Parts: sequence; structure tokens; C-alpha cells
Amino acid sequence: MGRSQLEKQKTHEKIVETASKRLREEGLEGIGVADLMKEAGLTVGGFYKHFASRDDLVAEAIQAASDSWGHKLEAEGIDPAKMTAADVADRYLSAYHRDNPGEGCPFAALTSDISRSGDKARGIATQRLQRNFEALASKASGADAERRRKAVIAFAMMAGGVGLARISSDEALSAEILETVRDFVAAIDK
Repeated sequence: MGRSQLEKQKTHEKIVETASKRLREEGLEGIGVADLMKEAGLTVGGFYKHFASRDDLVAEAIQAASDSWGHKLEAEGIDPAKMTAADVADRYLSAYHRDNPGEGCPFAALTSDISRSGDKARGIATQRLQRNFEALASKASGADAERRRKAVIAFAMMAGGVGLARISSDEALSAEILETVRDFVAAIDK
């Protein structure tokens, strides 16, 4: 790859990374292309050298956000496949995840936004949901159908639990939501 192509790729990745974080913090409609490009240190005119549309950027940002958890674990020397359901619950249903939406799961931050987004973004989100269900099912006990059922319920509870914990202005209630869901998810392997 030539230098200019490599630079273009790095710039593209910087835009996606910036969008991934900011969209989880502000919502899909909370920040515009001009602000994202400015934050990435670029001009708005350069946007269309990288993306055909804002929807294309949103789709890539959702993909990057949903991949970030695994990358972060691997950078810490943790193999996500070897984590137990309790390990997953402890990390996902944490005060840190609740308090840092820009670094967390896009489903906990953007579920309603993604449901109203374009086909490409919803398609990527659907693929990532399937992947998350499969990963959680591998940690659950029971026959295949029961493991899948537990995984869908557990993931829905985790994403919803973090979202509800973020809503609460009562710290004790917020912590109770996280703890209650964490205990439930940790038990899917029994």
C-alpha cells in the first residue's frame, strides 16, 4: 500500500473512531458530520473522500463500537472466549461501563437510535447481536436451544440494565440495577 493510501486509511480509521465514541455519548442525531470532522482535526469537505453518506459512517461506527470490547480485552491479555458468564457480567454491568458510554457497548447506549437508523447500520447491528448471543450461549448451560434462550435474555438484560442504570439519578438504585442483573447473568451457566 502506498503512503497516500496508508494515510487515507489512517484518517478513515480516525474518523470512525471519533464517530464511534461520540455517537455513543451523544446519540446518532446528537452530533453532526461537521462537528465530528472538526473533532477528528479534519475539514468537513474531506468527509466525502471517505464515506458516501452519513449513514455509511454510522454503520462503520457501530461496527467499530461493537468490536471495541473484544479488542480492549485482548489488549489486556484476556481471551474473551475463556471468560465465564460471571466474568462477562462483572465487566459489562460495572459502574465504569455505566459512567463511560463513549467507551462501552453501542447497544446499551444506542438501542433506540439504531432501531431508527438505515438498513446498513441495522444490518451490522444485527450481525453483532448474533455474534454476542453466540458468545454468551457458549458460556451457558443446557441444551442448544436453552443456551441460546439464556443468551438472548442475558444480553437483553445487560444492555437494558446498563441503560436503566444510566437513567437513574439515584446512585443506590443505579447500583442495585447493575448488581441484580449481574447476579442473574452470572448464573446462566448453572
